[in-house]
Amino acid sequence: MENERKISRLNGNHGDDESLINKKQVRKRHLINKLNYINFQDGTILINFRHVKYNQRISLQAKPMPCRGDELECIWLDTEKEKYHQLSAYEFQEIQIANGRNMLVITPDDIRINEQGVNLLLPETCYEVGSRKQRRHLCKGITVQLIQSSASFSGELVDFSTASFRVQVSVVPPQTFSWIDPESSVNLILSDDHEMLYAGECKIIQYTEGRKTRNYVVEPLNSEVRRFKPKDFRTERQELVPSPHIFFLHPFTHKPTTLKIIDLSGSGFSVEEDKERAVLIPGMIIPKLELNFWNSFRADCKVQVIHHNVQEAEKNCDSIKCGVAILDMDLEEHSRLLSLLHQATDGKSYLCNAVDLDDLWRFFFESGLIYPEKYEFIQANKDKIKATYSKIYNESPKIARHFIYQDKDEILGHLAMIRFYERSWMIQHHAANNSVSAQAAFGVLNQISRFINESHSLFSVQMDSVFCYFRPDNKFPNRVFGGVAANTDDPKRCSLDSFSYFHHQKSSQNETDLKKPWRLMTIQPEDLVELRNFYESVSGGLILKALELMPDCVELGDLPDEYRRLGFKREKHVFSLKKENSLKAVALLNISDIGLNLSDITSSIHIFVLDPEDLSPAVLNSMLSALSEKFDQDVIPVLLYPVSYSEKQRIPYEKLYNLWVLDAQHLDQYFKYLDRLFKRLNSLKARR
Repeated sequence: MENERKISRLNGNHGDDESLINKKQVRKRHLINKLNYINFQDGTILINFRHVKYNQRISLQAKPMPCRGDELECIWLDTEKEKYHQLSAYEFQEIQIANGRNMLVITPDDIRINEQGVNLLLPETCYEVGSRKQRRHLCKGITVQLIQSSASFSGELVDFSTASFRVQVSVVPPQTFSWIDPESSVNLILSDDHEMLYAGECKIIQYTEGRKTRNYVVEPLNSEVRRFKPKDFRTERQELVPSPHIFFLHPFTHKPTTLKIIDLSGSGFSVEEDKERAVLIPGMIIPKLELNFWNSFRADCKVQVIHHNVQEAEKNCDSIKCGVAILDMDLEEHSRLLSLLHQATDGKSYLCNAVDLDDLWRFFFESGLIYPEKYEFIQANKDKIKATYSKIYNESPKIARHFIYQDKDEILGHLAMIRFYERSWMIQHHAANNSVSAQAAFGVLNQISRFINESHSLFSVQMDSVFCYFRPDNKFPNRVFGGVAANTDDPKRCSLDSFSYFHHQKSSQNETDLKKPWRLMTIQPEDLVELRNFYESVSGGLILKALELMPDCVELGDLPDEYRRLGFKREKHVFSLKKENSLKAVALLNISDIGLNLSDITSSIHIFVLDPEDLSPAVLNSMLSALSEKFDQDVIPVLLYPVSYSEKQRIPYEKLYNLWVLDAQHLDQYFKYLDRLFKRLNSLKARR
């Protein structure tokens, strides 16, 4: 009778996990202490019975009362008296008490059972037996959805091990349990009052009978889940000595759990559990987990268990190694974590460290980052620029990150990032000391690459794209970023587009009026669609995604508030230039503080010319004069796209700038190219 067997195993002493082994005696004194501890914790014990005729087993929960001597009194947990009237058809078998991974079994000679509970005389000894291969953990407050073939059944999670879940579900008319096929898989969703904690495909391995309510034991079909897109170049895991540890309240049991970290990166870590006590299930989300570094540094994060693998350890003791992915972490705490890991990898690599600004400015000049033409701009606004950099480098704002390669107190290399759009970060200010330029230049490049790889999936970082501007005649960025673009076969993963660059001087004369039929107006959604169609036809790259000029993302979100909290300014305006109702050009105005970018691209105008035949230089100049009124500065950088328009209309420009964009979801080709480049340079260095 298959159903009777399943009922017995579910309602009895969970025989599905039991193999009573290693039986040993336990004295009464230890037993009394254990019973009093259970009373102190408001716990329960199991009273087991067997049907005298049908051999069916049942287990009832009871609360032990304080015990001082030989006699023990227990009160039934369930107060329905009718249930205990049925016990006349059963005979007492034993009492079971969970004792860690083992079980205490008591078989008293003198026992009295009534509607209130049980009274018995404790024997001089009882037995402790090995019970479960994996301990089951009682749960509370976890709701269940059991879904099969579009039918959803609700209930609660009763208990779990890392191998299976025990759920109790009910039917709501017109549902019946015949809607659940025990031979087919089900989808299980577990939630608390705030969020989903687990979702996965399971198979039914046991169930009880019942018209309105049933218990099901279901086993996950997968021991590994895929949280993020798989990558060939994974983040480097490091083993720290001494090992940090994690602490969390288990989302199903709310019990505290502490585990040692085996290895760690900025995007995840692995821990090792004892197989019999394991509590981590692949797919389970832990809303709040603390990373603890020797009680000197703590960081809270949201994580998900990705996989577990059984490790055959020495001394015949199995353990489970679990991989955990970080889903989100406060940006400041994550930077502190990465800073620690970068230092552990290379003692010269610093992330967002305290910087002597006098040393930094000296390095910028000596490395050639600030050349004479650029200093001409900086000199006129040097006090404002110094104040801006003091905030960025001393206050570690959420909108900026800097990477420094430093030997003792000497800065050898520098690279920085700034969150300039809602979900796009700009790479800027790459410089290296000439005497050790290659090592330092690649040192900070390696740091920023690692930061992107380990951070882009975190919600708090807000990183869908990274981008940078560089001149084609600048050898290092052209070799690195230009090389990545040239070796990427899909412009939707990495793209490179050129702009002509010049400055527009505000005029005291009134040149801002555009005459009919020309109109300059705030951009409309349909204009963004036309801009997208134009750009797809001439490039097909990622500019519009990076600059957030898409129909569904043109605003800056909460980014201006972040800038305002630091005393900075951040504005973005987008305009359409139309001749009658025909779109001729789109203008993007970025307004920010002087010197946020030393080329002042962060306070500039981007012009996208959709119709080069019908837009004369005179109309363009009138357009720029009108737009420049929104800027405080008298000289505004302009980036004009496409370059062919400047050349055809003979618009003079000072230089070309390449805009390089990388989709943070597609990093493999970026790292493949850098890996080849590093190896080639190291080979050349070895030959010398």
